[in-house]
Amino acid sequence: MMSDASNSECREFTIPVELAGQRLDKVLAQLLNDYSRSRLQAWLRTGAIRVNGETAVPRSAVQGGERIQARLEPGEHDTAVAPEAIPLDIRHEDDSLLVVNKPAGLVVHPGAGNHDGTLQNALLHHDPRLAELPRAGIVHRLDKDTSGLMVVARTLPAHKYLVDALGAREIKREYEALVQGVLTAGGLVDAPIGRHPVDRKRMDVRPGARPSVTHYRLLQRFHAHTHLRLQLESGRTHQIRVHMQHLRHPIVGDPVYGGRPAPPAGATAGLREVLTGFRRQALHARRLGLTHPSSGEFLTWRADPPDDLRRLLAELEADRLAREAA
Repeated sequence: MMSDASNSECREFTIPVELAGQRLDKVLAQLLNDYSRSRLQAWLRTGAIRVNGETAVPRSAVQGGERIQARLEPGEHDTAVAPEAIPLDIRHEDDSLLVVNKPAGLVVHPGAGNHDGTLQNALLHHDPRLAELPRAGIVHRLDKDTSGLMVVARTLPAHKYLVDALGAREIKREYEALVQGVLTAGGLVDAPIGRHPVDRKRMDVRPGARPSVTHYRLLQRFHAHTHLRLQLESGRTHQIRVHMQHLRHPIVGDPVYGGRPAPPAGATAGLREVLTGFRRQALHARRLGLTHPSSGEFLTWRADPPDDLRRLLAELEADRLAREAA
């Protein structure tokens, strides 16, 4: 990456051959995922993004191997995002990056139906200089109702470094999840994920879609549920949620892929109460590890699950013990 005096960001890269046949704007949205597709389409039309030195039509198909030269204006697409005084649980802060423990219920950045009250609004209030970065320095996302750790860049070099590290699978992300049913052993899911052919708000395991790998291991088995620890090799939208549904062990409380949680027969009163009242997917990003963009030191952060998930796990354990004593 290079920058000039106007604070533009210049990126040069080659389109991977495995993306051949896809639309140019869709490919760029994958490779420059810190910018919206509409913004990328506009830059293609104005020539801010060139393909093999020439302007190109957003809907044209790529062949793979094209050289992309992109001159991007940091912050230009964020001018409508206003700072908001939303509390942040900051676990680390230095000149290069922030590590934030996102609560469940907080949307990461504005989009359809969520124009304010997001993590991005909160970050811009915490540090107005983040307006100079794409999406206020956000380099990866968590779903609205997934809690846990996220890293946010504070400078353009750190942003480029973290985006590249994420693409190279050098950022380590570990999750906890509670799933329906009882698994007998850990393992991995190696199943490609793409957009659902009918419901465009959902993702699905589909042949020929983007490669996706999730590792999981058992933490605790209960009467009708399993507590898992999971690690991602890839970072697809809804990846853990889709992969667990693919195993026929959807995440408890997942409204899209798992349905409303139902207490098992004979459950304790406490478990019935907490399960029926659990209104989100039981998924938490518990550990984040990365090499610091400035110091080169590998750093790790951990965040315990929030109160609602801890209470659910406690009631499951109480139910297990009650069944053993019966």
